[in-house]
Amino acid sequence: MRRGQVLALVGIGVLAGGITAAVAVLLPWLPTPASTEAKRIDDVFWFVTIICIVIFALVAAALLYAVVRFRARPDDDSDGPPTHGHTGLEIAWTIIPTLLVTAIGIFSAIVLARNDALGKNVLRINVTAQQFAWSFSYPEGKNMTSGTLKVPLGRDILLTFTSKDVIHSFWVPEWGQKQDTVPGIHPTLHITPTKLGRFPVICTELCGLGHATMRTWAEVVTPAAFNKWLKGTSTATGSPNPTVSGAAIFKNQPCGSCHTLSAAGATGKVGPDLDKLPQYAQQANQPLESFVHDSITDPNKYVQPGFHPNVMPPFQLPNDQLDALVQYLIQSSKKG
Repeated sequence: MRRGQVLALVGIGVLAGGITAAVAVLLPWLPTPASTEAKRIDDVFWFVTIICIVIFALVAAALLYAVVRFRARPDDDSDGPPTHGHTGLEIAWTIIPTLLVTAIGIFSAIVLARNDALGKNVLRINVTAQQFAWSFSYPEGKNMTSGTLKVPLGRDILLTFTSKDVIHSFWVPEWGQKQDTVPGIHPTLHITPTKLGRFPVICTELCGLGHATMRTWAEVVTPAAFNKWLKGTSTATGSPNPTVSGAAIFKNQPCGSCHTLSAAGATGKVGPDLDKLPQYAQQANQPLESFVHDSITDPNKYVQPGFHPNVMPPFQLPNDQLDALVQYLIQSSKKG
């Protein structure tokens, strides 16, 4: 090849690679990582992306040069000269991709192994998925259950998943990992949060009519704030005063995201207004206490006109917590 041809190939390759690199770097393809594991996964992504950009630049340069340099003239109907391949070139384009794929596989395996490795002082949280809500139980907090995933900054977190009905999929975009929750299987997910803040928890597996509403929040707080919250919430949940314990349970469960309750400052509009529980019980021709109890444990037993069945999941709480929540809702609805 002549010097001019080489320069043309290099120029086309640099242009194609530069444009592709600019698209890869300047557009926000990925969320900002907020965990150690997400950062490692992003490293794999960019490693593969760099390889792809280089290969694309080489192929684009050769292709565009060939199209321009060896194009047939409008009046040329002859066949090209016969070729019998190039053994050295064929060996090269077999060995190089093999080495690249092997390198990607080794890098990915190292990242997966490091992401699965637990450190010391692990915080274990049990995650329960059911149509259409997440709940999080803290063994360190006397199995206190919350509808929001609250975790301390910088501490290793091990999430253990259970599905009560169908397949769901847990995903916090800023944490970089997904985990399917399959009935009968209890997979785990290791997370080490690195940024304070509030991040969405999303179900990414179509799980039924209310799939779009199966969302909550993951809150990353300082270790001191987390310990204070865990101790205070577990103490309030176990309080003998139903007003105190019921309020804590209502706040920790996802009730307020779907229902209105003035006493709790909840303004959800997906489900019935809990300030009107006495009227609803009267319409259902049931005693107020049993009506509230059944509405929590078996929501489809009575569906208020104007709302759809099979949207609210049945909540299975410990008996003392369930009784406290029922009494709190009764007292609050009478005030409302």
